[in-house]
Amino acid sequence: MDQVKIGKFLKELRKEKGLTQEQLAEKLNVSNRSISRYETGNNMPDISLLIEIADIFEVSIPEIINGERKSENMNQETKETAVAMAKYSKNEVKNEKLKLLGIILLIFSLFIIISALSIFPSESSWGSIYSIIGSLVLIIGVYLIVKQEFIKSKNRLLVVLGCIVVLFGAFSISDYIAASRFNQVPRFSYKIIYDSRIPNVRTFKTIFFTAVQENPGTEKEKVYILK
Repeated sequence: MDQVKIGKFLKELRKEKGLTQEQLAEKLNVSNRSISRYETGNNMPDISLLIEIADIFEVSIPEIINGERKSENMNQETKETAVAMAKYSKNEVKNEKLKLLGIILLIFSLFIIISALSIFPSESSWGSIYSIIGSLVLIIGVYLIVKQEFIKSKNRLLVVLGCIVVLFGAFSISDYIAASRFNQVPRFSYKIIYDSRIPNVRTFKTIFFTAVQENPGTEKEKVYILK
């Protein structure tokens, strides 16, 4: 730190403001001799005075310590950096909020799916409808989460597609187990065949298998998978 350079800079700033040493001393509540010693570099004002001096001369404390004004380019770069940092900080807060929203949606969607499969009987279409709605909410939640973790959109798309495949597989397996083990019709069949000539038989077609229900609603009700 060059005290002589700082003193000369303080003297230049005082003259730019059109102040005498006496007037500046009065503003800072110090003696005329103190101002003279600051400007000759024989002494340095303490930190509290530096803040007041910077305010009076409309410069920054780093500029006083460096003994010179920053160039216009430096000021512009500093301004651009500050703006970029502010945007970055704002973006980080936004990303954290989106990630939190994604987690909330993920938990809520699992609640919807589990509730739909637990509350509604397999014969009711409401179970599959609410499960699909829950799945859509889950996919949105997963997307919001992975959006913050993966920069490349390709990676985000792969994760979302993987989530869709997992959900589709989980529903298909649950339908298969329900039909083969628990005597229940599949929830996610895309077609139900009913023949009036055989009123006691209904056929449920899914993508991977076909299930048959015989004597629905009776003690002899039976569900099995066609091989």
